[in-house]
Amino acid sequence: MEAICALTARMKQEGIRRLLVISGEAAWSLQQAMALQQQLPGDWLKVGPQALPEPWCPQGALAKLLGREFHHAIFDARRGFDASAFAALAGTLKAGSWLVLLTPPFDVWPQQPDDDARRWSESSQPLPTPHFVHHFCRTLTDDPQTLIWRQSRPLPIPDYPARETWHPANGEPEAEQAAILAQLADCPPGVVAVTAERGRGKSALAGMHIRQLTGTVIVTAPARGATDVMAAFAGERFRFIAPDALLASQEHADWLIVDEAAAIPSPVLQKLVARFPRTLLTTTVQGYEGTGRGFLLKFCARFTHLRQLTLSRPIRWAQGCPLEAVISNALLFTDDSLTHLPAGELRYDSVEPAAWQTQPALPAAMYQLLSSAHYRTSPLDLRRMMDAPGQHFACARSDAGLAGALWLVDEGGLSDDLSRAVWAGYRRPRGNLVAQSLAAHGGSPLAATLIGRRITRIAVHPSRQREGIGQALVARARAAAQGCDYLSVSFGYTTELWRFWQRCGFTLVRMGAHREASSGCYTAMALLPLTEAGERLTTHEHQRLRRDGQWLAPWIDEKLPLPASSDTMLSDNELSDDDRDELASFAWAHRPFISAVGSLHRLALAVDLPIPLLRGRLQRQSEEQLCSAAGLSGRKALLVQLRHETAQALMALDAQRASQLQRQVQQLQFF
Repeated sequence: MEAICALTARMKQEGIRRLLVISGEAAWSLQQAMALQQQLPGDWLKVGPQALPEPWCPQGALAKLLGREFHHAIFDARRGFDASAFAALAGTLKAGSWLVLLTPPFDVWPQQPDDDARRWSESSQPLPTPHFVHHFCRTLTDDPQTLIWRQSRPLPIPDYPARETWHPANGEPEAEQAAILAQLADCPPGVVAVTAERGRGKSALAGMHIRQLTGTVIVTAPARGATDVMAAFAGERFRFIAPDALLASQEHADWLIVDEAAAIPSPVLQKLVARFPRTLLTTTVQGYEGTGRGFLLKFCARFTHLRQLTLSRPIRWAQGCPLEAVISNALLFTDDSLTHLPAGELRYDSVEPAAWQTQPALPAAMYQLLSSAHYRTSPLDLRRMMDAPGQHFACARSDAGLAGALWLVDEGGLSDDLSRAVWAGYRRPRGNLVAQSLAAHGGSPLAATLIGRRITRIAVHPSRQREGIGQALVARARAAAQGCDYLSVSFGYTTELWRFWQRCGFTLVRMGAHREASSGCYTAMALLPLTEAGERLTTHEHQRLRRDGQWLAPWIDEKLPLPASSDTMLSDNELSDDDRDELASFAWAHRPFISAVGSLHRLALAVDLPIPLLRGRLQRQSEEQLCSAAGLSGRKALLVQLRHETAQALMALDAQRASQLQRQVQQLQFF
């Protein structure tokens, strides 16, 4: 204990933090951590899935503490490892702190089920995570700055060479900050993006900029609490307005400052930027929030005169902090995928998860390339890529490096009864994003029984784009999908993206009616059939989407890429057998309103009943208006009445047939 106390004092003087891993039986490892707490004064925040001696924070509640700083902490990974929470906790620690990690014995950890796996594996039971554990333990063991205390062995404390004495920030601008502040002070109209890793002082920089401004300024961010540091440096001139409220207002200012800009949906951010003559965007380019470098590549690339600035030196701890370095290596936060130019002739290979142990550099490079092409990639995605079942990968690479990567996941294969229960809205089992959506929102009760393989991510190195590499990767995936009925993709709809998927041979089968908070886009789903069953499903769902297009269009603020229905057997306003089935699942089960909107329109045209609430909602009267007029308590009460009026209309059309459908649909809830 004397040696570790002396090392702790040196860490504070040198401005660094370290990781101490205590690996052993659960009771022993906690006992050693409590002994450390007795010897070293500090906050000793504890984070884990089960209650520990105070102060303790559940993993899911850690976000509420971000922005605060702690001296020493314990992270409990004995039953499950929430990698995002682990990285977030490290970001709260002051210089001179230990992050103590409690783990099972290294030799049994790879085979031990991980409770956290239920969040990302789409499994109802904990799963062993051998690929991640082997990678994580290898990284820790290879890192000379990390201390590993194994049960029945003494704690090794190396004789580390001395570092320079660290001088903490005093509130005045550091050299990098001062240089950027000078540029901002003489900034022409336009957009400036300041990116940095955690602890580099970008929020403080924004606050200093506000303080030095002579004009007006408005600050916005995904969460008000995340701007506390900026507010402290800005002083009385700090003025915050939430993004949605700012868009809805008529507020104007000389400057708009957007903190953690990558976490705001792109369409919202674009509208905000257009409102102000000068905008400062700050964002974390990598880390546990999962913003990734996709923000720079996708959003910022649309501004031809964007000024991109970077803060590289940490302020809250010293350069080369061992804790920051080992977490960055273990969770692959360091992203140099775009610095290597993969010139030369390409070869295409399948890559299975076992490659994490046999040739780990290849899947690691794939993960980094996939991360760079997407707005949000987090450690949860890394865990899924490494150890979730049913994952498949392909890559395009030359001798010079990786040019493209493709990630797919198996879906479907549900039983007939479960698929029908999903179609009726009674069941939502884990996983199977597209397969379940085809059943729950489409017109095929048995859609989820088919076997699909979903393309979850695809990326091509910027220097090799527009060479057909993405299409070639999809073609390889198509050829390798033996036993599958279709390939699928779910994506945030843009015209450019849809053109790509069309070129790959996909057919559009679904458009969501709500913009996703993460992308700001409507969700589109498309299929590439591989078997006769897949062809029938694709044709049926595409024709249904075309037939419903005229009714769906008013609900979507996006031009649907659909020609008029070509179904010559039915008029677009005539009720079909599929319509009646769908209407029954809305009236007497739990199918969502928007998923049945086409059938509901055709029903309203087919009956003379008043059904005022249903007709009003189909005419897009607001839920608030309808509830007020009918004296209903809220949305749930309105939905009950909409289902009731639909049932009335079906009964009025054909009572005997409607009663039969009611019995059939309601029976599905007993699956």
